[in-house]
Amino acid sequence: MITLLRTDSSHVDFLRLIDALDQYLAIQDGDEHEFYDQFNKPDAIKHVVIAYEKGFAIGCGALKKLDPHTMEVKRMYTKPDYRGRKIATHILLELEAWARELSIERCILETGKRQPEAIALYHKSGYQIIQNYGPYKNVKNSICFEKVF
Repeated sequence: MITLLRTDSSHVDFLRLIDALDQYLAIQDGDEHEFYDQFNKPDAIKHVVIAYEKGFAIGCGALKKLDPHTMEVKRMYTKPDYRGRKIATHILLELEAWARELSIERCILETGKRQPEAIALYHKSGYQIIQNYGPYKNVKNSICFEKVF
């Protein structure tokens, strides 16, 4: 059984999970990793969801407030042994519920074109492709999504 915990970016399990995520992304992104990494620091992320199974942290995701109406989905990760079990879907749904509770009107996100599983998750979850935003505007490997509530 999966349980979800709402916390913030100081939680030790979140920090461990994003360390594993960063190691994975360093391989996936190659030479571009340093560019992406600068936008993924955990400082000041106040909305984190951690998924647990049998007391072990197995996945996470976060929201970063961009403006009074918009939050950015960040740091989505599921440990490799737990993939294919819809854990990321549960995390994303919890993040969206939290965003709605905070009167947020939309969530946006960026992912890499080399991450087909992430792209499939966002499509299945009702996200629409949008123009690349902010620091990702002219980045060829980035694909950006939006979901309006």
